Amino acid sequence: MSFIQIVEVRTKRYDELKALGEEFEASIADKTTVRRTIITRDRNDPERVLIMVFFDSYESAMENSNLPETAAFGEKQMPLLEGPPVFHDLDVVEDQ
Repeated sequence: MSFIQIVEVRTKRYDELKALGEEFEASIADKTTVRRTIITRDRNDPERVLIMVFFDSYESAMENSNLPETAAFGEKQMPLLEGPPVFHDLDVVEDQ
């Protein structure tokens, strides 16, 4: 079953967060299990960012989460955020 994780963050430092994300993606390019990523900003609240990450399954998402690079990225991003990220873990039950 496909799996999507939505990560909701608040930041006043979006450009720095974006640069850090690009650095992270380059560091795990040959290891990642991510199939697709969509990054959005709330039109009415530009400090609110939602990142939708698509995986083949929950298990592949956990494999990606367990990479040492993922933990390092999480630590590096915290100073750029207004609070801890909120994770929404979603099993895809229908895709039309």
